[in-house]
Amino acid sequence: MRFMMLMIPKGYEQATPGTMPDAKAVAAMMKYNESLQKAGVLLALDGLHPPSMGARISFPGGKPKVTDGPFSETKEVLGGYWMIQVKSKEEAIEWASRCPGSENEVIEVRQVQEFSDFPADVQQEVGKFPELQKQS
Repeated sequence: MRFMMLMIPKGYEQATPGTMPDAKAVAAMMKYNESLQKAGVLLALDGLHPPSMGARISFPGGKPKVTDGPFSETKEVLGGYWMIQVKSKEEAIEWASRCPGSENEVIEVRQVQEFSDFPADVQQEVGKFPELQKQS
């Protein structure tokens, strides 16, 4: 089973361009990332620039509308993610619990939908695009 662990740092929604974590926090996080890698569960990871450097595209009336960051109405934003492959939600939670997060950070654990999770009619539509199906 694949899970995304989503890092949600409080206050990051208002971070200015170029905001970076301190070196000590990065060092602790790198050790954690290394433990995920050594355990063979890490598939991917990345940190994200603050939303002040991003854009959102909404679709009012079905037409794209671009809004540049920061996004004043936003209460929580992603600071980064890990994609891991483990045997259960409990194991994913165990890994997330080992993260050297600070008191202003939250990790949300979400299972990735696999092809086999979808009902037959959805699988039939997805099956028309085999090159886009993820390996499970």
